[in-house]
Amino acid sequence: MLIFDAHLDLAMNALEWNRDLCWPIPEIRRSEKGMTDKKDRGNGTVSLPAMREGGIGLCVATQIARYVKRENPLPGWNSPEQAWAQTQGQLAWYRAMEFAEKMVQITDREGLLAHIDAWENDPEKTPIGYILSLEGADSILSFDHLEQCREQGLRAIGPAHYGPGTYAYGTDSDGPLGEKGRQLIKEIERLELILDATHLSDTSFWEAMDIFSGRVWASHSNCRALVPNGRQFTDEQIRELVSRGAVIGAVLDAWMLVPGWTKRVTKPEELKPTLEHMADNIDHVCQLAGNSLHAAIGTDLDGGFGTEQSPIDLDTISDIQKLSGILTARGYSETDVTNVLSNNWIRFLLETWK
Repeated sequence: MLIFDAHLDLAMNALEWNRDLCWPIPEIRRSEKGMTDKKDRGNGTVSLPAMREGGIGLCVATQIARYVKRENPLPGWNSPEQAWAQTQGQLAWYRAMEFAEKMVQITDREGLLAHIDAWENDPEKTPIGYILSLEGADSILSFDHLEQCREQGLRAIGPAHYGPGTYAYGTDSDGPLGEKGRQLIKEIERLELILDATHLSDTSFWEAMDIFSGRVWASHSNCRALVPNGRQFTDEQIRELVSRGAVIGAVLDAWMLVPGWTKRVTKPEELKPTLEHMADNIDHVCQLAGNSLHAAIGTDLDGGFGTEQSPIDLDTISDIQKLSGILTARGYSETDVTNVLSNNWIRFLLETWK
């Protein structure tokens, strides 16, 4: 079964972690033995071979580079220009993967349908398809730069990441969009880009919903009713997204799966997060929507964490296949399961690009 993962920081891992994602996972882990510069060294879960093994033939792949001001304690780049340069370097990596015929960029309806047909007929030889997304807009120096991004194939954008940003407030902060943020939202609509509501603080979220009339999704977000944290969506927010035809991708970061997790402290064997917890979030969205048309997956695997902060029944991204059996055991039909694993994202894109 074709699986569509709507959030993977592939280029970030390639450039900042110096991981060759063409290697199998065991080789990547061996190459990082003894390294301590990153908390998740030796614990990576994502590579192109592992994706292929798991049937993940489509993904939303990110450019990500947060700009942080001097008073901001969060990690990031010290100038917007540096952040912009990082995203351009990440784009160059995706282009290199295309040249190597490991990945193929998808930017329109025709390309998406052709890729699905190719994958179904010859999944072993077909490159992994990716839709380009920008996680956090701080690297956008001007709206001319945003237009350039669209010409480069960018099709989705989240205005914020963590903390107060240039255009919006993100996770672990709260506040309105501000004038620059409102202008950005209008530019996203004008350029017919997808607005990614993930990471928007509550106030910025509702203001964005008030002024944006285009297509919106949430590439990687879980439910606040299950884990009470501002990073998660409230039921009211989920209903708003559903009413706009959005799809919400469930995440596999352990602190978003089980309550009481302390980042970099709690160990998986203590609270035992599993793929069943991911299914809980999927089911919660389905129950609120009244159908299976708005829940999907956006794993965020290797988004700054590895197996030390992942479900205990997941070793690599290929284990996402297990979700099919978990949902089936809960009474989900074959159509429902296919919706969650791929068809909801595919349908959303076909509707958006028509």
